[in-house]
Amino acid sequence: MAKLNSLLLLLLIISFHYILHIANSASDSKPKAANFIKAECGATLYPALCVHCLSSYSTKIQQNKLQLAQVALSVSLSRAQSVSRFVSKLARMRGVKTMEYRAVKDCVENMGGTVDQLSRSMRELGSMSRVAGRDFEWHVSNVETWVSAALTYENTCLDGFAGAKMGGNVKVAIRRRVLNCAQVTSNALALVNRFAARH
Repeated sequence: MAKLNSLLLLLLIISFHYILHIANSASDSKPKAANFIKAECGATLYPALCVHCLSSYSTKIQQNKLQLAQVALSVSLSRAQSVSRFVSKLARMRGVKTMEYRAVKDCVENMGGTVDQLSRSMRELGSMSRVAGRDFEWHVSNVETWVSAALTYENTCLDGFAGAKMGGNVKVAIRRRVLNCAQVTSNALALVNRFAARH
């Protein structure tokens, strides 16, 4: 019985030390991951927004450029889907001026295009860990092309609300959301480009 108790106590001590080691390792890696994200975001057009969007994913990203690009695309896709739903709701509202309605309808199509291109990019980038050489170049070129297309769709939506004649709350609400989404997408594209260049 005494031997059994001693064995249990030993196992308990080993388990405690193992848990403590894991906890310390995790706490040590967080500042490194945060610094990595900050450094990589420094190469984007909107570094503060980049850090704000990605810092909560530091545990997942660690110091991995592919993971960073994947998370950045995932955040961009999530924003685009949210904006797409918002614009679609506005398109069904009553009382919207004719000129605004046309711009909103065009924006619905453009944001749909954005979501489609970012979804394709996410799937393509998800398979990148298994490819190399010319195959890698082909896949990453696809991702860069599709994210660029997503950004073009967002900017086209914004163009529809340009000009002094286009005013009011609808313009303000859409422009604010789409502009933020476009900035997040721009950052994602920059991080994909950095991953591709350093591979």
